[in-house]
Amino acid sequence: MIAALARATHFAANWLVRIAAAGLVAMTAIVGWQVFGRYVLNSSPSWSEQASLTLMIWYVSLAAAAGVREGFHIRIVALENAMPPRVQHWMRIASNTIVGACGLAMLVWGGELVVKTWGHVIPSLGLPRGLAYLGLPISGALMALFSLERVIEEIVGKPLEDEEDPRWS
Repeated sequence: MIAALARATHFAANWLVRIAAAGLVAMTAIVGWQVFGRYVLNSSPSWSEQASLTLMIWYVSLAAAAGVREGFHIRIVALENAMPPRVQHWMRIASNTIVGACGLAMLVWGGELVVKTWGHVIPSLGLPRGLAYLGLPISGALMALFSLERVIEEIVGKPLEDEEDPRWS
C-alpha cells in the first residue's frame, strides 16, 4: 500500500514539474512577445501581462507542491543534523506535519479566494479571476497529501530521500 502511494505520488510530482516547466516556458514566450510588441511594433498585446501573471501563479504553485514530495525546497538542516537520530526522526515528522497544515490552509483559504473571485472577469483575457487562483487550493491539497506521505514513511521507518540535484554537490 505504502509503495503504491509512493509510486503514484512520485509520478504525480514528476508531472507537476513538467507542467510547471511548460508554464515557465510559455510565460517567457509571452513576456518576450510583449517586449517585442512594445519596442519593435509599438503595439504591446493587452493580454500578455495578465496571461503571464496567471501562468506564474499556476506554475509556482504546482512546482512548490512537487517540491514538498521530492524534498527539493531550500531548508536549513544544521540543527537537525546536530541532533541524535531519534530527535531527527521527530523533527522530520514535526516539520512535515507543519508543511501539511500549511497545505491544508492553502486548500481552504485558496478555495475561498477562488469562490469569491470566480465571478470577476480578467478583462484582457475574458476568463474568471478565480481560474487564475485555482492553482492555490489544488497545490495545497497536493502539499497536504505529499506531507502526509512523508510523515507515514518516517513513522514506518522508510523515509523518502530528498531529491538532490547532482550539480549542487
